[in-house]
Amino acid sequence: MKTFLKLILVILTFQVTQAQTAKGTIVIDSIYSENLVNDFEENPTREVGVYLPPNYGEGTKRYPVIYFLHGFYGDHTMLEPMKEILDFAIATKRIRPFILVIPNQKTTYEGSFYSNSGVFGNWEDFTVQDLVSYMDENYRTIAKKESRGITGHSMGGYGALNIAMKHPDVFNTVYAISPGALAIVREYGPNSNTFKELAEISTYEELEKTYFGKVMVAFARSWSPNPDNPPFYCDFPFGYENEELVIHQETLKKWQDNMPFYNLENYIDNLKSLKAIKMDWGRNAGERFTQQCKMFSIKLENLGIKHFAEEYIGTHVNNIYTKDGRIPQQVLPFFEYYLEFQ
Repeated sequence: MKTFLKLILVILTFQVTQAQTAKGTIVIDSIYSENLVNDFEENPTREVGVYLPPNYGEGTKRYPVIYFLHGFYGDHTMLEPMKEILDFAIATKRIRPFILVIPNQKTTYEGSFYSNSGVFGNWEDFTVQDLVSYMDENYRTIAKKESRGITGHSMGGYGALNIAMKHPDVFNTVYAISPGALAIVREYGPNSNTFKELAEISTYEELEKTYFGKVMVAFARSWSPNPDNPPFYCDFPFGYENEELVIHQETLKKWQDNMPFYNLENYIDNLKSLKAIKMDWGRNAGERFTQQCKMFSIKLENLGIKHFAEEYIGTHVNNIYTKDGRIPQQVLPFFEYYLEFQ
């Protein structure tokens, strides 16, 4: 009997050790997309970081896929430092083995905002059509919406909400981490200094010295591009003439058409068809994030759209990419519960 118990203990110890030491792998793939062909030097071949779970190379098992959209300034290389928390989440059974994908959507203007620009590339179509099709054709995915989740941080949180809202036939579950660009508030609006400073900038060298100026150029290239309007080849909704604020209503409408807060009424049925929606934001992320996230959640509630919304103690960037942070403790368990596994 003692020998038998010792054998059981050895087997359990071995299994625990295996679980603790099993590691996933990262593959850097690439996709050429006709949707991204443009005349402004944006590369239509995009790197794609793919996290494959432990033991992916063995057997024929298929896995659900979580599409992670990076933030402004980010790219696919953020997958490497994330790998530890992905392995940790699987080893500690916060989620069953899964595939995670981060496409490189960093542009010459820092971020595509996962939007169809028309002039600088159709990044939404690339994400929804090309990326998903490529993953299903080249990796052992469970190729159905019930096994696809979409998430992202900041710019990526915006992209995740906007894409899930428009394409519930592709993505069934969405979690937005501190999403931005949901509505025109604070530094995004006419009552800040952002557009006054932008009106005085006429070169890329000057633009590089700003942050919100670069964000506004990225918004404009994504939502109101204009190949006939150098030097930035886009239009802004707010400008200044003789130091007086001028509102360009047609451009403002284009921006609002691309900001989810203003479009929820048009996508009520789509949103209700999603299996689960969650968003969160750090209490100390800055009022532009806390304000627009609260506005968005309240409007969802007023429209009768079931969702989860959480404000946590943190900034816009901390308490997310650590073992005790949002991704392994909240985001991945959310997908564990709502995605369909094999």
